Parts: sequence; structure tokens; C-alpha cells
Amino acid sequence: MDTTPRTAPARTLASGPVVIDQVETLLVDLPTIRPHKLSMATMNGQTLMLVRIRCSDGTVGVGEGTTIGGLAYGAESPEGMKLAIDTYFAPLLLGADANRVPALMARLNTAIHDNRFAKCAVETALFDALGHRVGLPVSELLGGRLRDRLPVAWTLASGDTARDIDEAERMLALRRHQVFKLKIGRKSVREDVAHVAAIKQALGDRAAVRVDVNKAWSELEAQQGLAGLVDAGCELAEQPVATADVLARLKGRYPIAIMADESLTGPASAFALARDGGADVFAIKTEQSGGLQAAQQVAAIADAAHIELYGGTMLEGAVGTIASAHAFATFRELQWGTELFGPLLLTEEILAQPLTYADFHLTVPTGPGLGIALDEDRVQHFRRDRPRISVGPAANAVA
Repeated sequence: MDTTPRTAPARTLASGPVVIDQVETLLVDLPTIRPHKLSMATMNGQTLMLVRIRCSDGTVGVGEGTTIGGLAYGAESPEGMKLAIDTYFAPLLLGADANRVPALMARLNTAIHDNRFAKCAVETALFDALGHRVGLPVSELLGGRLRDRLPVAWTLASGDTARDIDEAERMLALRRHQVFKLKIGRKSVREDVAHVAAIKQALGDRAAVRVDVNKAWSELEAQQGLAGLVDAGCELAEQPVATADVLARLKGRYPIAIMADESLTGPASAFALARDGGADVFAIKTEQSGGLQAAQQVAAIADAAHIELYGGTMLEGAVGTIASAHAFATFRELQWGTELFGPLLLTEEILAQPLTYADFHLTVPTGPGLGIALDEDRVQHFRRDRPRISVGPAANAVA
């Protein structure tokens, strides 16, 4: 009996398609610079679900899945994303042609219902690997970038007025942010409006002030709150109420922009909001949309309906943030900038070279794929447990 060890023949671009050999997931727990208080949760740290896709030609792509406050924000959590990818996504990906990203995402969308955040992480990793394979940034794979830098707002969410003012002053002095979004909705409407008014008065014309209520107000509270916010000098209110129909009733009643966020769950919801005139602005999030291409579809719907755009965040780490930046860089319009500050909320760096934040902007990398590299020692240090790796039959092949 022949007992000589066998290995699969090496694959190259010339001998056949590049296929997916491994799908690896792991959880990384990182501390934040301060408690981040939202209407539905207080975050004292952030968990990133990282997915790494290894291909038969040696290319590797990385993606990220992140949520706000675990399950406090929605139905997916980093832990749930990891389980879903390990159990259901990986079997559909292993052995598949890694170059056909839209076809792979169509397969996942057909076989797996919802799981938008996990799909976004996988799609990001697929595009990252493809970009390394062909030597192009993800933004070029998505149709081509229109901007190399993105303006970035900072969220003030300590819950303390004096502390928020001091924090805003530091950001202005560093020339890192000149637009501030205030998280409100945990206190009474009167207290929240007074908080916003005090901060706007302290900052004056040096900075713009916006608020995010995260669905916390009733329709009556929103009527009272929006009127007070106008008087305070606030320029935009994000998702003040929970439902799209009430959002539509509020739009246009006060001289303040109404922005949809949680009401946007992908292209179908974007179409419904646009049809019903439900918002002045769309806060587009790549994870909430279901991926980078889906976010582009949401942007196209908004553009056609003359709805303005804002690049939102799920408080992603560096991987998810820069993936969003590549997508947002392709939008025809981005009237309200972005809030891609997630990595700045973390005390620890997991990239070999940190993202570039300067002069109130984030620079979109020009290197292949996402244009970033993980610091593997740091990732291993902060990971929660050993990752599970799903391995295809040709995983040991040498390209």
C-alpha cells in the first residue's frame, strides 16, 4: 500500500480559477477611550468580528463585522456573525471562484436570509483579496473613487455637557473634527435640548452641531424636541422616532434636516423611504445596507430621489471603517460628509500603519485591496479565543 503523503497540485491563474481555500473568523475585544452612551446602550468597549478569506493563489482578504452594544442595536452580534459564517457561509464559499465577487454574494443572498452585517464582512474580505490579486484599491473595483479624502464628524456621547464641550474643543484644536453629533434620547426632551443648546453656544460658528436620537422619541416628543433644536442652532436630527411613517410626518415641519438611519436596512427600505418622502438625508451604513455594493445601491436611490447623503458608522474598527470609506468615496454626492471615527474611539491599534486622520478628513488608501495591513501580533493579543478555520480540499496547495 502506497503511504506517500499526498498534496493537491498547485493552482495558478494559468491552470485554472483562483478558488477560496479557507474561511477564518475570530473575535477581537478592544477597550474604548470613554463610555459611549446611546439611548439604547452604554458601550465600554468594542468587539470586532474579523473574517479572513484565503485563496488558492496565496492572496488573503480581510473583512469586519461590528455592532453597537452587542444585540442592543439590532438582531446581529459579533458572536452571532462568527457562528453564521463558520456554519452557513463557509460551506457556500469554499472551492468557489474567488474572482466572481458579485456572483458569490448573489449565492449567499439566495441561500441565507438577512444576516446583512455578516454578508458585508464577507463581501469586504472578497473585495480585499481581489484587489490584492489585480493590484487595485477596493474603491476602483466598486466603479472608481470620486474623492481621496472624506470629512469626518465626531460623536459626543459622554452624557456630560461640560465634558462634551471640553472634548469638542480638543478636537477643534487638533484640527481633527469640526462637525459634532450629539447622542441624546436618554433624558427628558427638555434636558436633551438644553444639553445641545449649551454645547452649540460654547462652540458657536466654529463648528456644526447635529443630534442622533436613536429612535428614542415619540411623535409628540419629537415635535417638541425638533422645535427646541432649531432654536438651539442644531442643523440635523438623525432618526428621532422609530418608524418610517412618523419620520415622514415630521419631515418638513421644522427648518432642520431629518435623517433616516435605523429605518434604512438596504435598497428596498431606501426605495420605500424615497417613495414616501420620509427623509431629507440618508445615513448610509455599509453593514446595515448588507454590503458595499448594496450601500452603493442605496446611494443611487437617494441620488435619484434628490435625497442627500451622509456616510454613517456602526462604530467599526479600522477594517470596517476603511471598507466604508472605499464605498463612500465612490458616491456621486456626499453632502453631509461622514462619521467614520470608529477607530479613534478605541484605545488600541490593530493595524501595522494607522489610518490617516488630519485636517478634519480621513484619507482613503491608494494601495491594493483595502490598502491596510493588520498587525498580527496585536490581533492575536486581543482576540477572544482561538479562531475556527474552515478548510477546503486544496488548502495546503502551494500557488
